[in-house]
Amino acid sequence: MTRSFVTTATAIPAPLDAPSLQREAAASLAEALAQANVLHQPGVRDRHRRLLEQAIELAVGALQGADEATIAAARLTLVKAHAARAQDARHGAGQISLGSQRAPTRAACDDGWERVESIVAVAEASAAEARRQAALLGRPAAYTAARAAEAAAREARRIVDERNHAYTFHADPGFSFGEGWYLAASGLLAGVAIQIEPDQKQTAQAERFLLDAGLGSRLQPYRSRPRANKHLTEIVAQAFRADALAAQATLRAAFLGGAPIPQPIIDWIDSRLAGAPAQKKVLLWVRYGAHDAHRNTTWPEIAALSERARTLGLVPVLIGDALRDGPLPTGALDLTLFWKEPLFQGFDMRRAQLQLFEHLKTAHRLVGQLGVTTAGMDGPALLGLPTMYLTQQSNVRMREWVGAIPGYEEVVRGDDFLERITATLRRWA
Repeated sequence: MTRSFVTTATAIPAPLDAPSLQREAAASLAEALAQANVLHQPGVRDRHRRLLEQAIELAVGALQGADEATIAAARLTLVKAHAARAQDARHGAGQISLGSQRAPTRAACDDGWERVESIVAVAEASAAEARRQAALLGRPAAYTAARAAEAAAREARRIVDERNHAYTFHADPGFSFGEGWYLAASGLLAGVAIQIEPDQKQTAQAERFLLDAGLGSRLQPYRSRPRANKHLTEIVAQAFRADALAAQATLRAAFLGGAPIPQPIIDWIDSRLAGAPAQKKVLLWVRYGAHDAHRNTTWPEIAALSERARTLGLVPVLIGDALRDGPLPTGALDLTLFWKEPLFQGFDMRRAQLQLFEHLKTAHRLVGQLGVTTAGMDGPALLGLPTMYLTQQSNVRMREWVGAIPGYEEVVRGDDFLERITATLRRWA
């Protein structure tokens, strides 16, 4: 370790003696510890870490060939600096773990946790060195600092040990309904672990759906720190790219089951479409939500889509939320708010809703669905219903399915988007 002292016009490197090294080490440590209450401010934590590393480096240098008093002081500096570094590492591991759990892809999530593991290793190494130096020094203050380092290292390791690999099935009705389709499909196609959000209005219905789909072995008790559901569309897409027909067959068997569609569902649909034209039909989804309100349906657009469908000989059937700001388009049928009916809100609500689409396909010539990005479309899309979803800009999550799930198409609004929709409607017709 050398420092520069100016004796002439030229800086000449000269070695510092052990006491000087220890004094600089103690000063660096003191400055680092003085920042404890402002570590949240921009740039402060990085400087805090540099000062701790500097204190450790200088104190190690002070141990070389020094007198007993300097060695003792350097050991105490080392113990305290390593304790502070272990505590900082515990904080860093916690912060990165939270970001990793929310990472948009599985690869990013796993990369983040690798960083967490490396940071935990730093905490454990510092704790071990603090304990070793404290034992050599034998002072109560050193043992106190060493115990703090070991406690920080244990807390850091617990973050890794408590990592939750499960994805959460949210059972709050205010949460995206589509997440349930993605999660169940990921469990069936990729074997992901699943936990159900407890004590919510639809907790029992979520469990019923997963058990009926054969996913009981994938369920685990609810814990904090789950993986981000952002990964799920990517997981499903990978399975479909590997074998789309097999993936679709797996989901159909699990989601629909082997039993016939219940007669009450058949009767409800048939009564709502009584007297409807016999032509092929297309669903036009209506969406009104507080989240991402820019995605909501507009009446002029739904009217234009309905007119294009009718021109091609398709019967437009509105579905989803109730239409606002205008009347039902000419020639359109109305299945909006079907999901609020008791028949589709019961214990088996998810399977019942999928059975509605199946009966529309088999008995009423449903050939496809179109609308703004809404989760209600995604279950039928996974089971084989041709789908076009409209979006203002490309949807990062859902475009994973484009080219993977058969018949799944993203339509970004632009100068020619209606012509593109018309071309697809023509194929469906």
